[in-house]
Amino acid sequence: MFPRGEKNEAYQEVFTGISYLAPLVDESLPVSVSHVTFEPETRNHWHIHDGGYQILLVTEGEGWYQEEGRPARHLQAGDVVVTHDGVKHWHGATQSSWFSHIAITAGTPLWLEAVSDEQYEVTE
Repeated sequence: MFPRGEKNEAYQEVFTGISYLAPLVDESLPVSVSHVTFEPETRNHWHIHDGGYQILLVTEGEGWYQEEGRPARHLQAGDVVVTHDGVKHWHGATQSSWFSHIAITAGTPLWLEAVSDEQYEVTE
């Protein structure tokens, strides 16, 4: 439905595994809209959106979304996630599936620590 994009080298240091990024709108807008694809076992680091938010529209595969202090939520095509300003969270693919979503993001992402293997393995 949307292009996979190129390997996400610009953000590789805040991902565990391999991801792909396809920007979908002009960068001059105050919000970014991108199609992000994760290979199996790939996830981003814990992060927050300072002065903004993030909306994830799941387009393919199976993945996880977790807010700090809450259980991980299993995601699949058609699911929608809204992350409010300042909420620490991560998202990524399951261990056995590719995962893609449209990320609509406003504000400044503040990247934090990696999701440990122990934290990630609890999701399965």
